[in-house]
Amino acid sequence: MSGRGRLALCAFAATVMASCSLLPLVNPASWIVQAAFLLAIQSGVGMLARRVPLARPLTVLVQAAVTLVVLTLVFARDQALGGLLPGPDAFEQLSTLLGQGSDDVGRYAIPAPATDGIRLMVVGGTLVIGLAVDALAVTFRSAAPAGLPLLALYSVAAGLSNGGASWLWFVLAAAGYLLLLLAEGRDRLSQWGRVFGGAARSNRPHTPLEAEGSPLAPVRTGRRIGALALGIALVIPAALPAMGSGLLGAAGGGSGEGGGGGTISAVNPLVSLQNSLNQPENREVLRYRTNAQDTQDMYLRIVALDQFDGTSWKSSERKIRDVPDVLPQPEGLSPSIGTAEIRTSVSAAGWYSQNWLPMPYPATKVDIGGHWRFEPAGRTLVGDRGQTTRGAQYQVSSLQVRPTADQLASAPPAPGALVREYTQVPPSLPRVVNATARQVTKGATSDYQRAVMLQDWFAVRGGFTYDTQVESGSGTEAIARFLKDKQGFCVHFAFSMAAMARTLGIPARVAVGFTPGDPRPDGTMSVGLRDAHAWPELYFEGVGWTRFEPTPSRGYAPDYTRPDTPSGSPTNPVKPSTGPSAQPSAEPTPSSSCSAQQRKQNDCGPVAPAATMGGGDSGTPLATVVAVSLGVLAALGLPLLPWLWRVRVRSRRLGAGGHPDADPTAATLAVWREIIDTAWDHGLVPDESLTPRKAAARMVRLGRLDGTAAESVHRAASAVEQVLYAPRPQPVADLAEDAHRTRTGLRASVTTWTRLRANLAPRSAVRVLWSASARWEKTTAGLAARATTLIRRPSRQRG
Repeated sequence: MSGRGRLALCAFAATVMASCSLLPLVNPASWIVQAAFLLAIQSGVGMLARRVPLARPLTVLVQAAVTLVVLTLVFARDQALGGLLPGPDAFEQLSTLLGQGSDDVGRYAIPAPATDGIRLMVVGGTLVIGLAVDALAVTFRSAAPAGLPLLALYSVAAGLSNGGASWLWFVLAAAGYLLLLLAEGRDRLSQWGRVFGGAARSNRPHTPLEAEGSPLAPVRTGRRIGALALGIALVIPAALPAMGSGLLGAAGGGSGEGGGGGTISAVNPLVSLQNSLNQPENREVLRYRTNAQDTQDMYLRIVALDQFDGTSWKSSERKIRDVPDVLPQPEGLSPSIGTAEIRTSVSAAGWYSQNWLPMPYPATKVDIGGHWRFEPAGRTLVGDRGQTTRGAQYQVSSLQVRPTADQLASAPPAPGALVREYTQVPPSLPRVVNATARQVTKGATSDYQRAVMLQDWFAVRGGFTYDTQVESGSGTEAIARFLKDKQGFCVHFAFSMAAMARTLGIPARVAVGFTPGDPRPDGTMSVGLRDAHAWPELYFEGVGWTRFEPTPSRGYAPDYTRPDTPSGSPTNPVKPSTGPSAQPSAEPTPSSSCSAQQRKQNDCGPVAPAATMGGGDSGTPLATVVAVSLGVLAALGLPLLPWLWRVRVRSRRLGAGGHPDADPTAATLAVWREIIDTAWDHGLVPDESLTPRKAAARMVRLGRLDGTAAESVHRAASAVEQVLYAPRPQPVADLAEDAHRTRTGLRASVTTWTRLRANLAPRSAVRVLWSASARWEKTTAGLAARATTLIRRPSRQRG
């Protein structure tokens, strides 16, 4: 194979291997097969254009034009001119699909469904990257810069997965790039001619894979350097601290080692939470069973955001430690406050992966397997060493704290250190925030009254509307804009109330997690993506961190925020339920898709059309069945094509001598060619400059043949010299048997992997491409000669 052909194949393989990093983002992953097929067409067009040859820019232009045609054929066939050529309608359709794909990316959680828009984005993006890689590495013969588009492809995949990209995809992408570099290095080195190893190598025995004069030493050195670089790239990031991931999306690795050390890093949940709320389907995240008499206060808390730096709310970096058997007493909770001990069994969905554990607050005991650590200030559990919630099943004992309005109103001042930490606001906070807080709470005589007045102003009296489509923002200017426009979702309400409470001297932070969810017929509660929520927690001495609910149409306002609520009293622990939580379903369920309160607020989004009963569905169309069947057969058969071709060629060559009308010279040369190709398949690159006798000696030496196999090779070489050079050639019998014995000897002298490759991916199959290229050159030369004749004929007539 020529150097450019090898480079083109490596560029194709590198692009496909890098595009595999997109597989976790889209479900199902069958789009990769379509992308690889279209990319093969694009690469093949480039190979043909370089064979013509065309100018380099023209080659890239031809590839781009063919890429546009195949994309039109796949995604806009009905709008194309003649069903193939792109026209104005086709461009409009492609633009529409790209817009839909961009919207779908923002609407769906990972893995997103393979809608037409998303499929066009991933397939088209792969083809664009493939065109750039092919142009740089093959057309312009500069493989090193081709790593930039490959890196861009992997970076996009890693960024969309919130840093949760598997190391496997990085290894594939890096291996593809190294393969491309090695192919270019081999091509450049081969242009200098043979490399002479000198006397130092003369005594070392040759292996079957080392053809005489081949520059294997530099290639082997390049492989070692590439493997070392890849190993360093894998080991170094593992030893460095990892960035935190989103709260409601895919998780990154945990931080800290076993023992008492380690910290958790600050994160910003705004984007993940908004994406979850905007999902078109309420995909189930958790399912739990509890013995609580009333589940309206069963908020599943993930983490508390206690630091406001003017840009965003985030959790502070704090020390974490091993999870104790019994968690410490909740901070600030007095024995005089009524509580009820409850037991909850939780099951997380297999697709839901993040490294904070959703739990009722405040938890007193957690039974869970795996590597989890405890952060005391926020009373949260965080995964360590890659531990996530994916498919987790755990039991939580927690308290339902039931303070009365009087107890909250008469709460003593909080400790000074706590007040100083949780009432800090950035200097950039607009004055309107504090001014509005004081105006809203005018006339209040206690922090409790101020907190209730803030909650009621946001939820009822202030004229705010709930809208998940507003522009995201959690900084100081976003709060001021929210107070002016009065439109936002739970993050804006929680962040604004917490900031306003801090300006009034009330310790406040923001909790992120899930609302209680919806009941199912089997007695469990189902929590979906649209149950993602944020709410403020305010501190009252004697009660501790206390939940408030300022977001209209979301969650439940606690009973203690209504002054007329009857006073509670300490209660005995409720007997735990013994029934385990059911395993969550990966699909949205009728009970979890939209709660009664959401339907009342008309906030469920578009309703899917009901399925019709009866015989309206005629089943899968026959054309679809045929197309899928052909696709499956092609996918299974394509890898076997080189083997099938090789079997057919071997049978034709070795059977030629047995035909009564066969030409003895042609039959002998066919057998010799079969022996040469068999040696090639087993690692011995043919050298056309050698005579048959020297080629046979080389094959015996490098192939380590002995006995009958060596005799068969020499007998076949003598037969070739006889028919080529003897005045009266005499055919030699049983040459086909000599070819079989040679093949048996070669197979016995190589490794299992080499034998397997010789069968499934024979190197001599490249002769098909050479033959096609020769025919193409002959056809183009004939067309050119005919065109020249037609041009000259009129000129002669004029003369």
